[in-house]
Amino acid sequence: MKPAAENYPLGVPPHDAAIAVTGLNKVYEGGLHALTDIDLTIRRGEIFALLGANGAGKSTLIGVICGLVKSTSGTILVSGFDAIADYRAARRQIGLVPQELHTDAFETVWNTVSFSRGLFGHGRNDAYIEEILRELSLFDKRDSTIRALSGGMKRRVLIAKALAHEPKILFLDEPSAGVDVELRRDMWGLVRRLRDRGVTIILTTHYIEEAEEMADRVGVIHKGRILLVEEKDTLMRRLGRKQLGIHLKTPLAVLPAELASKGLSLTDDGATLVYTFDGQEEDTGIASLLRRLGEHGIDFRDLQTSERSLEDIFVSLVEEHA
Repeated sequence: MKPAAENYPLGVPPHDAAIAVTGLNKVYEGGLHALTDIDLTIRRGEIFALLGANGAGKSTLIGVICGLVKSTSGTILVSGFDAIADYRAARRQIGLVPQELHTDAFETVWNTVSFSRGLFGHGRNDAYIEEILRELSLFDKRDSTIRALSGGMKRRVLIAKALAHEPKILFLDEPSAGVDVELRRDMWGLVRRLRDRGVTIILTTHYIEEAEEMADRVGVIHKGRILLVEEKDTLMRRLGRKQLGIHLKTPLAVLPAELASKGLSLTDDGATLVYTFDGQEEDTGIASLLRRLGEHGIDFRDLQTSERSLEDIFVSLVEEHA
């Protein structure tokens, strides 16, 4: 009898997930632990953002899942296929957009993308290749050699190559690094369309605002360990903090002792009181704070609220585990 879904991480049985990683470790010669006890389930059809600083293990994890790096221990299922025992079937499920361009500089765009499709055992499909090139604004460059393209156009070719064999899972490893605003906009538009077609998207990025905008779920990796995997909206609600800026009519030299409380601070210029609070609490403490200001004759000219960003949350998580 098949176990109930609730017995699996996230309620997703491994064979029904896009990717299921269990007990994954990667130890290099010399004893460097690049990945330690990684358990990760990625749902079909979601956009999953993997956040981490340089050297955190993002690219190593992608490399292991894609079969480019050999793991030390652990299991990986890709659309139900064992990534080691059934490598070819697993790899056909995956499209990978790496950080660096590795292709024949003297080959044309059309031939480069078409050849990538053939590598995965797919027959010729000119209509599909044309569709990809048009979506990436590459069709007019189809007869140009790779060496004649700009950096942004070369990045588009990498994406086209990754999509050529119609993968069910697409990895984007730092896709926005060093690209222009137009490509970034086109790329995220394409990502949304792919997700709408059921393609699972996994991206690593330093542009945390993009993860905040695009991702369904967020994972944070630090020193080879997964610190957290959470629904983005849930994470923002659970860990996000709001701030109230109280702009004073008359600056204060110091924060009066009788006003000192947890979450209240004074800016260096003395012109603004900053109150940090949990927006999910029924009693935020704002009303009593404003009442206390009035009792002490402190007038304010304006109030301004702001919410903690995903970047703030990421930084605080990493600092906690430093």
